[in-house]
Amino acid sequence: MKNKEEGLKKDIIKNHPCFSVKAHNKFGRIHLPVAPICSIKCNYCLRKYDCANESRPGITSKVLTPQEAMERVKLLIERNDRISVIGIAGPGDPLVNDSTFEVLTAIKREFPDIILCMSTNGLYLTDRLEDIVMAGVRSLTITINAITLEIAEKIYSWVIYRGRRYTGRDAAECLLFNQWRGLGNAIDAGLIVKVNSVLIPGVNDEDIPLIAWLAGGKGVDLMNIIPLIPQAEFEYFQRPSREMINSMRDKCIQYVPQMTHCRQCRADAYGILGEDKDMELEVLNARIGEEYCEMVN
Repeated sequence: MKNKEEGLKKDIIKNHPCFSVKAHNKFGRIHLPVAPICSIKCNYCLRKYDCANESRPGITSKVLTPQEAMERVKLLIERNDRISVIGIAGPGDPLVNDSTFEVLTAIKREFPDIILCMSTNGLYLTDRLEDIVMAGVRSLTITINAITLEIAEKIYSWVIYRGRRYTGRDAAECLLFNQWRGLGNAIDAGLIVKVNSVLIPGVNDEDIPLIAWLAGGKGVDLMNIIPLIPQAEFEYFQRPSREMINSMRDKCIQYVPQMTHCRQCRADAYGILGEDKDMELEVLNARIGEEYCEMVN
């Protein structure tokens, strides 16, 4: 039984464009922006606007209803663009949006061979782990930016957990405890787990190798160190250079395999990594609508 599970896990990783460097230009993914609510406030996060020329986490041209999301899935899969993965990565946190599980359950029922994926801050991971498994999710990304309370307190403004709002050190303690507990529980449940860490120069440089050490020891499959996009409260911070990112990866690879092909995708991305076909589709739909209006008028 264990060998069968390991074989299935290897097959999923092999066909997942985010988990496999060989798959990232071979298979496509769909991100469905159905989760607008978030449970934490990161000081580098800005979701107020959308720019069609920009690719970064948390932005989308439109938040979709579950019905709209399913219509999009059917349309894009029918186009046969080698879609192997459908994920939900925002624009908020999937675990505090019931629409997440409504959509994933519907996809599992209609397209059982598609790999289902989710990105989360991990705050509610233990609380909703049974729902995640029941919805058919096999791969999971958890964003963890700190391992010490002092650093976490600098990165996060507030946390809302089980109806209570936490700030300062209390927020840091609540988030870190739930992230690491949830990560361990997810691995025990057989999920494929990737940890994302945003490198914030001068803030969490020393914590990231510790994150890699602890995550690798718990059995995390992959780590993705991504550069800070200076914005929001961190608007005036330095964006780490490629050399800084590579140096940090070199420090961490001894503990856990490193992802090197991330494109910091939008919450509505579609297609091969870096192609941003979904935005092209939005533009095409808008153009068709304009042409139709001109014809009828």
